[in-house]
Amino acid sequence: MRTEGGTFVIAEAGVNHNGSLDMARRLVDAAAEAGADAVKFQTFRADRLVTRDAPKAAYQERATGDGGGQYEMIRALELSEADHDALAAHCGSRGIAFLSTPFDSGSLRLLVGRLGMRTIKVSSGDVTNAPFLLDVARHSRDVILSTGMSTLSDVEAALGVLAFGFTAAADAAPGRAAFERAYASAAGREALAGRVCLLHCTTEYPAPIDEVNLLAMDTMASAFGLDVGYSDHTEGIHVPVAAVALGASVIEKHFTLDRSAPGPDHRASLEPAQLAAMVAAIREVERALGDGVKRPSPSEWKNREVARKSLVAARALKAGERLEVACKRPGTGLSPFEYWSAVERVAGRDYGPDEAIDG
Repeated sequence: MRTEGGTFVIAEAGVNHNGSLDMARRLVDAAAEAGADAVKFQTFRADRLVTRDAPKAAYQERATGDGGGQYEMIRALELSEADHDALAAHCGSRGIAFLSTPFDSGSLRLLVGRLGMRTIKVSSGDVTNAPFLLDVARHSRDVILSTGMSTLSDVEAALGVLAFGFTAAADAAPGRAAFERAYASAAGREALAGRVCLLHCTTEYPAPIDEVNLLAMDTMASAFGLDVGYSDHTEGIHVPVAAVALGASVIEKHFTLDRSAPGPDHRASLEPAQLAAMVAAIREVERALGDGVKRPSPSEWKNREVARKSLVAARALKAGERLEVACKRPGTGLSPFEYWSAVERVAGRDYGPDEAIDG
């Protein structure tokens, strides 16, 4: 999954709107001004996502400053259907794609049915949620699947569900065996190749540098033959930029208007100026990658004669003497590759020191 310009950059607003539509609109503005291709939110209802006694993750406790549970925290971060309508419209007015990650089937239907979203981003937490993955496959055109906390076998199992959902008849019975057959089938593999992008991810906030393991992108690309990108949770911008150099087709990065704002994800996010710097650096890396053909660049041609060497007389020579030659700049004369044949010759004329040897 790439744009015409290269890597598809998703500015992950997530829940950094703190439940405020106004703040969410400002996040859209910041993402558009930074040059991101898409801004992504999260769509959920707390009562469909977590139990009342589900604990917070350690990073959430650190960020919110209290223990408590996920339910109350998440309920305060919900966006209404009307909010989604407004945000999608605002994205259209700012020329940036609107994306959101659904966390339940009702939210999926809001995004696909009400808003007409064609690409669905699935979170790392749902890699093993087979019923939901099947619903995603049956109701969306394209899927971006984040793979944090997963093994290759976890990812393969998830892809089997998607392949089944893409290709099986509506009345076909789902199950492990059916998913495995769908993944192994030519039709299933063809559907996956045309519709799925995998994101490598380390699900920790912020992610420790020595646990990022960017080379796992290559492993997944080789194992599954699919586009692979990277969802970044590290601090700073250098790791996602490095991922682009390694071939990431998609980059996703959390951002916020203010890292000091209350909420679970602000502290592990970029502020707008950093987001803009990341997008600019990614675009520079894309230009630097080139087409892979080894040849002199346009700007190098003028430097070849200056930097390369030619055969010149090592000292003053008289006509008839055996040539004594040296290799010196500029490279406007006989190539040093002719050195061995030159020293077997005699001078056809007088040469001054450093004078270019005739061919």
